[in-house]
Amino acid sequence: MSTRGVVFVHSSPTAVCPHVEWALSGLLGTRVSLEWSAQPVASGQMRAECTWSGPAGSGGALACALRAWSMLRFEVTEEPSPGVDGERFMHVPGLGMWHGRTSANGDVVLPEDQLRTVMAEHGGAGLSRQLDQLLGTAWDDELESFRFAGDGAAVTLLTHRVG
Repeated sequence: MSTRGVVFVHSSPTAVCPHVEWALSGLLGTRVSLEWSAQPVASGQMRAECTWSGPAGSGGALACALRAWSMLRFEVTEEPSPGVDGERFMHVPGLGMWHGRTSANGDVVLPEDQLRTVMAEHGGAGLSRQLDQLLGTAWDDELESFRFAGDGAAVTLLTHRVG
């Protein structure tokens, strides 16, 4: 089953940029050359984004590859495909990796069993904190200014397939 998604590298030290391209190239099976631009929110950092297409589950492989550099801020999205939920991965230094399932419009979807478990274990004040964790609120809050800093930035379109 084929799907597509986007890799957003919100901040990367200049020295790490070629390593990011090499990691993506290895997974995509072709040379990837991203259009890097300065990240105005973090001095000395660069940003880039690219689209990808490939088999369902490729978003996880891309996120795992980028996680090798703990100083990166990034997001990887994978659109839903027939019989497979979409996915979103976010990584922020100090918070680590967050992963969630997404609906067709990109909303985070919380499975019923997760909600029931959180409600049973963390009723009251703890419930709000646990739901924020499941929704990736801290990651969204941290990445929001980096997302806006990329408005109008070049996007690299990749016609090659992951996997």
